[in-house]
Amino acid sequence: MIRDDIKAATIAAMKGGDRESTQTLRLMQAAIKNRDIEARTGGAPKDDDVLVIEVLQKMVKQRRESADIYRKGGREDRAALEEAEISVIERFLPAQMSDDEAEAKIREIIAETGASSMKDMGRVMALVKERLGASIEPARASGLVKAALS
Repeated sequence: MIRDDIKAATIAAMKGGDRESTQTLRLMQAAIKNRDIEARTGGAPKDDDVLVIEVLQKMVKQRRESADIYRKGGREDRAALEEAEISVIERFLPAQMSDDEAEAKIREIIAETGASSMKDMGRVMALVKERLGASIEPARASGLVKAALS
């Protein structure tokens, strides 16, 4: 399980004296714990790895947005810190599909559903999320679907 891998990596980073990785790994554990608490009231995914992957993908998205904002503000040092955190988080995410693979899969889904316009995007995205899951980031999938339907 990804959760166990994160715990083991935290212990290894602490023992190795890697403060930056330790800090990021602790942030990851805290975010997962918060999601666990939220899931108590709502419906939690049946697979624990799905929950953890959702949390980690959200963390990566937040850090990418922050890095962009820092760059626009001339704070390259802060943007580099955000990107360092992204590299630690991405170690625990499944490998991402290449653009060519993702486009091919999305075209298959569009052909299967008979989608022809942006009105069908919700239906297509639901199938993309179901079939491709964590192998493609939702924002990237959305952009590829929009491009294919336009």
